[in-house]
Amino acid sequence: MEVKMKRKNGIKIVILTIVMILIVGGGISGKVNERRETYKYIGLFSKVLSLVKSNYIKEVKTRDLIYGALKGMMKTLDPYSQFMDPETYREMQIETEGKFEGLGISIWIRDGQLTVVSPIEGTPAYEIGIQAGDRIVKIDGESTKDITLQDAVKKMRGKKGTSVVLTIEREGIDEPLEFTIVRGVIIVKSIPYSFLTEDKIGYIRIREFKKSAGKNLEIALKELEKEGMQGLILDLRNNHGGLLNEAVEVCDKFLPKNSLIVSTEGRISSQNLKYLSSEVPHPDYPLVVLINKGSASASEVVAGAIQDYGRGTIIGEKSFGKARVQSVLTLEDGSGLRLTTAYYLTPKGRNIDEKGIDPDIEVKLPTLPKIVSKIASKGYFRGFSQKYLLIHPDVNKEFRVKLAYLDEFSLFLKEKKFDLKEKEWKSATPEIKRELRIAITRQALGERIAYEITRDGDIQFQKAVEVIKEELSHRTLAQAGK
Repeated sequence: MEVKMKRKNGIKIVILTIVMILIVGGGISGKVNERRETYKYIGLFSKVLSLVKSNYIKEVKTRDLIYGALKGMMKTLDPYSQFMDPETYREMQIETEGKFEGLGISIWIRDGQLTVVSPIEGTPAYEIGIQAGDRIVKIDGESTKDITLQDAVKKMRGKKGTSVVLTIEREGIDEPLEFTIVRGVIIVKSIPYSFLTEDKIGYIRIREFKKSAGKNLEIALKELEKEGMQGLILDLRNNHGGLLNEAVEVCDKFLPKNSLIVSTEGRISSQNLKYLSSEVPHPDYPLVVLINKGSASASEVVAGAIQDYGRGTIIGEKSFGKARVQSVLTLEDGSGLRLTTAYYLTPKGRNIDEKGIDPDIEVKLPTLPKIVSKIASKGYFRGFSQKYLLIHPDVNKEFRVKLAYLDEFSLFLKEKKFDLKEKEWKSATPEIKRELRIAITRQALGERIAYEITRDGDIQFQKAVEVIKEELSHRTLAQAGK
């Protein structure tokens, strides 16, 4: 009897806390009818909770019931608002620091489907060939229909060395692809690499807007400017976003002081904010920002501001279209709430949520042939490159994939019982050679050098170089005419 009384008291304390929170909110609003309705439904909630505790076939913990109800409450809002139990909240905090264990993909619910916003470079998901826009239809054989983001993350995250099977639907490919991905330690650097081309055009890759992204960009810019940079390519492709204040700090480098960078618009006045540039910008050299359908949120803040002011040229593909500001609130028991509180608007007042940013110059990357996607989904490019480097460890910047290496690779695939069709193999030879070169040089020389020496196959990068050269030429002619 004593035990039952303690449980009931526990329920009362929890319910009272919820009632107090909601009553205070109602008092502030001054809407008497809303306050009465709050009392009514809190009473209903309390009644159902009590009935479940007293009559359900199994004994259940009050905490589990309350947490389940709170998760259900968030599901009535939008796919992005969520209640996080203490464990999930701690994982989210660790992830924002840039190190965690898992696959290395950002996911979202789009049109009711679990969708990859972008894979993170250098991670298991990226290296096996997961792409922005892929629809995850199964996780370990279980359908993702009606799955929540929180549940999807839990299913995909796990200890290093364990594996998960994702079944993917991809635009341009008729049948689903199955990827077996071994989880790893994910370390995310905001700016993994930068370099200067022989034409004195700088390239900076911003992978994610983590803490210190603005500070790291400043360091990279100063180094490139010291080397004589005449134009800049800022690569935001597959950058799913991050911290808004870091995106603002990035814009600070390129826009005049006191320029409006982004504004937020919410239901309550305290969410209506304006973010202005506060620094003296870097020199006005030609600027190109690369985006694709994996560029989202904070990436779109940067691209939108640069585009609205005409400070640079946006090249690539339409961005993802996420313009929702989410506030993360810590609750007293260690749990957390991620709540959509506002939309953000570009300097010209554009709300690009669910619309995305259209590039000034559209350059679509070609769809990889089906055979290439299938080889990648099995991890065979990476597997062969590891085997190759054991025999040929002296790979350098001049490395090219010769026909003899292709023969070795086809034998490797046959050993793996891969269904190799000669016609498909021959038609996809250029793409297979490129993917092999990328995989081998990445493992032998690292990400930066691998991209630097394979960028000739990146048509979006090449278009950016062309645009910057044209701009430099126009400026030279204009200067000569003065």
